[in-house]
Amino acid sequence: MSSSAPVATPRHLPALDQFSLRNKVIVITGATGVLGESLSLAVAEAGAKVAILGRDAGRAARRVAAIQAVGGEAMAVLADVLDQDQMQRACDEIVAAWGTIDGLVNAAGGNLPGATVAPDQDLFDLSIAHTRHAVDLNLFGTVIPTTVFGRVMAANGKGSIVNVSSLTAQRPLTRVLGYTMAKKAVEAYTQWMAVELGLRYGGGMRMNAIAPGVFLTEQNRDLLVAADGSPTERARKFIAATPYQRFGQPEELTGTLIYLLSDASRFVTGETVIVDGGFNAYSGV
Repeated sequence: MSSSAPVATPRHLPALDQFSLRNKVIVITGATGVLGESLSLAVAEAGAKVAILGRDAGRAARRVAAIQAVGGEAMAVLADVLDQDQMQRACDEIVAAWGTIDGLVNAAGGNLPGATVAPDQDLFDLSIAHTRHAVDLNLFGTVIPTTVFGRVMAANGKGSIVNVSSLTAQRPLTRVLGYTMAKKAVEAYTQWMAVELGLRYGGGMRMNAIAPGVFLTEQNRDLLVAADGSPTERARKFIAATPYQRFGQPEELTGTLIYLLSDASRFVTGETVIVDGGFNAYSGV
């Protein structure tokens, strides 16, 4: 290192304090989903004020109630991540209530049935419209909130953004074409944006991603659970290819999320952390 290169001043925080989100304002899109429930509660338990963003008023209210039940602070904001005007109104509402934004979790997204290609379907007979919708939801449902909420963090010169990718960006999975394309693009965006944030804001602004393995959600239930409640053939293949021999539980994502939002990861940016029970590492032998 050149003697003229800038050197960061070490911050000697106690180990547990590094993982604290105390007094931070964290926005979570897609917080009304299955994974969003665990993510939002964990962020609140780490000390943050949590803005629950989603389109389902009932679920949003239940997320807020669950956080308040453990002594946390939360607010529900109904908005569509693909509508920039709605995102801006949501941002204005949050800043008016809490004064700032310190972190963003882009958890909105998921697979869409129409964007899949079934094994018995003509490979070239895919739905362009549904595939484009899946890309919009997962990719631009990440980009649009970032452009809105990121501006507030940039004005303060600090903030952490965590995107939710997927295992399929690392190991493409059959059938889910639109979802695979979108999540691969999310990881490219994560790296590109992390570089730009680092160059422009130093260590103040960061972006990383989490890539969950196979977690049972509403979007993939029909692919993984048969009508009688037994695992489908696809589910059995996933389990057989996972050293842990099971699906992930939503709360098993929360430790990684808290790490990436907190000061414990302040020198980490542009990375995708895979949480998959060993699926991506396993050769099958």
